[in-house]
Amino acid sequence: MVVSAVPASGDNDPGPATGLDPLGDPFLRTRFAVPERPATFLRRTRLTRHLDQGLRTPLTLVDGCAGAGKTLLVADWAAHLRLPVAWLTDEAPDQAPGVFWSYLLESLRACGVREIRGVGCPADAGSVDHRLLVRLAARLSGRDRPLVVVLDEYDRVTAPEIAEQLGFVLHHAGPGLHLVLVTRTEPMLPLHRYRAEGSLTEIRDAELAFTPDEAATLLESHGLRLADADARALVERTRGWAAGLRLAALAARQSGHPETCLREFEAGQSAIADFLLAEVLRRQPEETQDLLLRVSVLDRFCPDLADALTGRRDAGPLLAGLDRANAFVEHLGHSWYRLHPLFAEILGAHLRARSPGLETELHRRAAGWLRHHGPLSETLAHGAAAGDWEFTARALVDDLAIGRFFTGPRSDGLDELFSRMTSEASGPEAELVRAARELTGRDPGRAGAHLEHARRELDRIGWEPVGRERAARGGSAPDPVTGRLSCALLDVLVARLAGAPGRAEHAAETARRLRREVPSGLLDRHPELEDLLQTQLGSVRLWAGRFADARTALYAAAAGGAGASTALPRAESLSLLALIDWLDGWPARAKGEALAALAEAERFSLSGATGSELARLVLAAVAVERDELDQARTLLARTGTERTGPPDPVTAAGRVIVRGNLQLALGQVRAALETAESVVPAVVASPWLEDHLALLASAAHLAEGRPETAAKVVADAVCRRAACAAAAARAQLAAGNVAEAVELLDGLTAGEQDGPAVTVRVMLARAQAADRTGDHAAARRLAHRAVSEARRERLRRPFAEAGPWVQRVLDTDAAHRMDLDWLAPRPGARRRSDPGAAAPPVVEALSGRERDVLRRLARAMSTEEIAADLFVSVNTVKTHLKSAYRKLGVNRRNDAVRRARELRLL
Repeated sequence: MVVSAVPASGDNDPGPATGLDPLGDPFLRTRFAVPERPATFLRRTRLTRHLDQGLRTPLTLVDGCAGAGKTLLVADWAAHLRLPVAWLTDEAPDQAPGVFWSYLLESLRACGVREIRGVGCPADAGSVDHRLLVRLAARLSGRDRPLVVVLDEYDRVTAPEIAEQLGFVLHHAGPGLHLVLVTRTEPMLPLHRYRAEGSLTEIRDAELAFTPDEAATLLESHGLRLADADARALVERTRGWAAGLRLAALAARQSGHPETCLREFEAGQSAIADFLLAEVLRRQPEETQDLLLRVSVLDRFCPDLADALTGRRDAGPLLAGLDRANAFVEHLGHSWYRLHPLFAEILGAHLRARSPGLETELHRRAAGWLRHHGPLSETLAHGAAAGDWEFTARALVDDLAIGRFFTGPRSDGLDELFSRMTSEASGPEAELVRAARELTGRDPGRAGAHLEHARRELDRIGWEPVGRERAARGGSAPDPVTGRLSCALLDVLVARLAGAPGRAEHAAETARRLRREVPSGLLDRHPELEDLLQTQLGSVRLWAGRFADARTALYAAAAGGAGASTALPRAESLSLLALIDWLDGWPARAKGEALAALAEAERFSLSGATGSELARLVLAAVAVERDELDQARTLLARTGTERTGPPDPVTAAGRVIVRGNLQLALGQVRAALETAESVVPAVVASPWLEDHLALLASAAHLAEGRPETAAKVVADAVCRRAACAAAAARAQLAAGNVAEAVELLDGLTAGEQDGPAVTVRVMLARAQAADRTGDHAAARRLAHRAVSEARRERLRRPFAEAGPWVQRVLDTDAAHRMDLDWLAPRPGARRRSDPGAAAPPVVEALSGRERDVLRRLARAMSTEEIAADLFVSVNTVKTHLKSAYRKLGVNRRNDAVRRARELRLL
């Protein structure tokens, strides 16, 4: 039985939570429960008093060996505390940062911490956005009284970044947080610094050990009495180890000679193992021994799962009896149990020694039962442990979970799990998994080869006769519908990466047809499939220049499910919509959608997603249009830093265009011309990419005084885009061909999709043509219309491109000069960030040494002074500064200090 952590009076309900962790599984509520103390528990006042004193420091460390009584000690103390306590048991080994923080935030909700409203939650199992930690620390720092957070079994947290993130939150939450770490090992925290500051309370093995008096009292609670000398000898032999004393007491109670049993009990790991096997396992009936050995391969189990491993139907009463007898089987609630970790390890070793090969079969049976009654994640884990890769791949495909390779929450875990799949694994499902893994590395060629193998296998298998044969052997028959649907989905992804719109449309139509044959309940469990499909389809339609059709698909994806499983396609679709709006000449609208995409990615800690890269490219493109070139340069430098593998064609094209436009705006004309020669590999060329490369080359040639060449390079694109016609007209005017320029402009028809960035350039070209023909009134009227239209969007770049004539035309009208102030260069204008943009997030957490350097930077110390103060070289300080600048997204000392203060790092 467990007791849930509850808020102390005065803390309000923090609101509803999602109920799912970043892997898409329901939270295991038993991890938030304060363990109940057994009837024989001994409350040791000296230790609880020490824990009370520890409330004066931010951190309490309870560090002891397995079975030292750490958990029950802290649980008893927490149960009597008059402060809100959030309890989290870190029972999952090698827990990724996103999963850890989602569980920690859920534990805060469980105990009623109202300050975490709006903090957000991670969606990517492998990472957590730093800004989420900043928000959490800021909210906790405002509490009137400290929140006590207990992290039990913290030794299972092995990721260094989690320790650094936890240290960051602890430091910046201030008196609003008191952290208690219950662990078997030294945590990866700067304990030396905490000790020097007097901010750490420690309870370690020596203090946790039972004294002879405490041991005697514990044995009395079990109905056993020992002379003082015997109690001291027992404590000496067990070194006061709580579990050893309890083991001794349990064995003595079952022995016919308790005093002799206690005297002969010996400490030491091997002796304890022998003791457990002899005095606990072998004293059980044969059926119970068999049950315990078989369930040792499971992290948790219920009677039905245990029966599946034993082949019997008696697990229910046996497990209930073991729980009542305190025989190292713990009841988790809802008919689920787990073994004491030490007992499980010993049983596992005994199983492998006694029955070689049985462990693999048990994993296979567990996977088979879980396939129909348990979560997919546990099914895959046991299938992999059994080495049955065909089953494991089939379970993934039949569940229609192939999309989870790409939607963030499960991608890292799935990729790691299937990285162990052997080359001997055969069947269409194994080929589909191989294709998915190649696509995560963005290799459409190799993925396509695996898809072709899978397609041939699916055609060969069908429903007859192989499916029946496989089912007859005890395995599940392959489902050709889910297999073909998965194949079609992956084919759309291949087509997107290859830049093949026709192939994508054909695969998408196949997927739509197959969806009608899939049970609705299965589709409901995987909303990410439709959103992923629409996002990929929107991307290839965008690549083909079919903007209206692309919008239809992307709007559907952006308006899809609101959960973590659909966060990545939702953010990516918003980024693609932002790119379309920028291409159509609507920078403000594009910026809004790009910021929305980044906000969605930040909300679910998906900062490294493809959509985030594209969103930053769009923001950089908008910054170039507004002549905010330093901001554009910073945004462009941050793109692609977190991506693995080459970008998709749309993102690659966006990067080429933005880089070229920025180079041209900075006066790097030769570099811009080289960028205009870039080639983005694709099956089908993109018309808008060709147009924008032509525009870039034309502007570069015009800047170098080659108007005829400038006009020629956009000649083929004139009929496709108004912006190209305007550029060609500018080139003709520069060459003195006024009539040709007027003819080009007169042939233009207004397009509904053309936004201000296009229409302003067209109006400026018409104004220049009018000025050259002597119609100065028309020139002034058109120029001022262009100013009026550009002002709403703060479009400065078209006027910088137009040349000096436009200033002369505008200056002739004194009545309107006051309206032109926003166009005039301001001191530092090209270095100042756009006030409407969100502050660039920290790419990754600062290291301790980087924070040390920043603190001294804030005190206006020079580089040499910092080096002397930290006893390091000047070059080392410069290296730390460069790294800190990169992480903070700044380029100067003052900006670094300001940004660090905004994030409360100083």
